[in-house]
Amino acid sequence: MSDDQTRVQEFFTARAADWDTRFPDDGPAYAAAVAELGLRAGDRVLDAGCGTGRALPPLRAAVGPSGVVIGADLTPAMLREAVRAGRDRDGALLLTDVAALPLRAGSLDAVFGAGLVSHLASPAENLRELARVVRPGGVLALFHPIGRAALAARHGRPLTPDDLRAEPNLRPMLAGSGWRLTSYVDEDSRFLALAVRES
Repeated sequence: MSDDQTRVQEFFTARAADWDTRFPDDGPAYAAAVAELGLRAGDRVLDAGCGTGRALPPLRAAVGPSGVVIGADLTPAMLREAVRAGRDRDGALLLTDVAALPLRAGSLDAVFGAGLVSHLASPAENLRELARVVRPGGVLALFHPIGRAALAARHGRPLTPDDLRAEPNLRPMLAGSGWRLTSYVDEDSRFLALAVRES
């Protein structure tokens, strides 16, 4: 395992047990972001870096019983919390790195990534891997339940222009990874970037 993977696992392992109680009011923001994916019954969707699986219930509701929902995370402790919360009933859980997904090329209709980009070891390469598993015309949602400025304030640091989620940085990184940014919202109440998989 790389140093980056080890750091991510250590960070989230230390926070897994109380993750959901630290952010108890995020549910509606997750549901609203999932709604913007435009999923249909029978679609196949991945929650990349699913953590405790907070997106899995709205994803399951969107694709219905005939759809496929997969939650992938690198941290065993986060997946254990997802099971403890019963969210494994809404989707299959995979212990894996989004850098090397055990999924066929073009096998998904959409990817949802909450708080994902800032924890990727090689963001451009990892976004390319997400593009690999999504069919042309499929959708990627990069989401956070609070915006960039609010998140920086929460962590006691200034908002800097080199933030990966800043639109001038994110747009070309997505474009170079097989995605076309179609919508970008960065407000105190949420961050949501939607992109379409190029053919």
